[in-house]
Amino acid sequence: MSKPLKQIHLAAHFPGVNNTTVWSDPEAGSHIEFSSFAHFARTAERAKFDFLFLAEGLRLREQGGKIYDLDVVGRPDTFTVLTALAAVTEHLGLTGTINSSFNEPYEVARQFASLDHLSGGRAAWNVVTSWDAFTGENFRRGGFLAQEERYSRAKEFLATANELFDSWRGDEIVADQGTGTFLRDAKAGAFVHKGQHFDIEGQFNVPRSPQGRPVIFQAGDSDEGREFAASDADAIFSRYSTLKAGQEFYTDVKGRLAKYGRTHDQLLILPAATFVLGDTDAEAEELAREIRRQQVSGATAIKHLEFVWNRDLSAYDPDGPLPDIDPDLGEHTIARGRAQVRMYRDPLAIAREWRELAAANKWSIRDLVIETGNRQAFVGSPATVAKTINDFVQADASDGFILVPHITPGGLDVFADTVVPLLQERGVFRTEYEGTTLRDHLGLAHPDADAPGERAAS
Repeated sequence: MSKPLKQIHLAAHFPGVNNTTVWSDPEAGSHIEFSSFAHFARTAERAKFDFLFLAEGLRLREQGGKIYDLDVVGRPDTFTVLTALAAVTEHLGLTGTINSSFNEPYEVARQFASLDHLSGGRAAWNVVTSWDAFTGENFRRGGFLAQEERYSRAKEFLATANELFDSWRGDEIVADQGTGTFLRDAKAGAFVHKGQHFDIEGQFNVPRSPQGRPVIFQAGDSDEGREFAASDADAIFSRYSTLKAGQEFYTDVKGRLAKYGRTHDQLLILPAATFVLGDTDAEAEELAREIRRQQVSGATAIKHLEFVWNRDLSAYDPDGPLPDIDPDLGEHTIARGRAQVRMYRDPLAIAREWRELAAANKWSIRDLVIETGNRQAFVGSPATVAKTINDFVQADASDGFILVPHITPGGLDVFADTVVPLLQERGVFRTEYEGTTLRDHLGLAHPDADAPGERAAS
């Protein structure tokens, strides 16, 4: 008996200015004006996507003490943008990245409960931690936590927020105008939490929201991150773009669920994916090469090399050979706030490897950065891309994808118009929304479903 077809989950990542985005393209628009967010969200909803995703940055990245030009657009506040988008969409889920290192559970729980009410049950929270003191300098506490402490705080942060969400059952509001009775229980929202990181008590002031709790996302790829996702998340991002690596990650994370009393369908695995479409596969490949060169300008290539060399390389020609000096292994990093710095644990080994590659292929600095950097995940005609996406999902390399176009705000339009209809024809992607909440879109149970007698759904 053949295995039933899995339904594909698709989401849209608003592409902030980074090495994915080609901000200099004539078709590119603002990354901070609301019209860009609204266009992007409406396209995703027209295509029947599950949700829109916003990344978050609490500080602009710097290189050599100066703001990196690819980040200069700024980072508008997540809740402000998502709340505004709730007013111009009806079905699309609204997912925001909110840091657990520099916020407080009461504040964040209140904001997400409010967003869930205002959107009619479409809120989701990507729970992240902060890894460096550079970001912490923007906050009163400053500093940073070691990795094990970051996840300890994050787990308690989420547990505390859930206690706040659950402090309202959902049946307390009577609002009987005849008797003048508003609340059935005057102690609604009461909570007490005493733990390692938080010691709070009071009354939560937002009644139970349509989803009960926001959908929870997790982005960590470390062992601690995978465990956190298996125990507490509804979805986890993945950075694996090949079928084999995707299947290994999928098997590993899903295999951790049983110890927490969870089943495979209670955690979705959603890699981020870029794409380039053309009328033919050959046209798409040629366009992809052009886009990679746009994404990696000469200045960007030098900046990227500085991540490894930890030196000012501005005097080097990006179209010339790699530096003959070795990376600086000092503790100070020239590229503050860049996650890539953490990827290069052994700069000397990376430098040797890159020099060998450059020599063997006669690559310049820019060529090397282009060839060793992240490539587009899906390149081809709409038919080719639709087949590839479906093959990944049916082979259990993912449950779907979070798509990141290289143009804002219209880069998602061509995918919505050409690939989505082909997935619908295959019977693996919805033609209409069948529910009203993000949990409905993702096939996730309401958190109250396990205890219907204890808490009425709001």
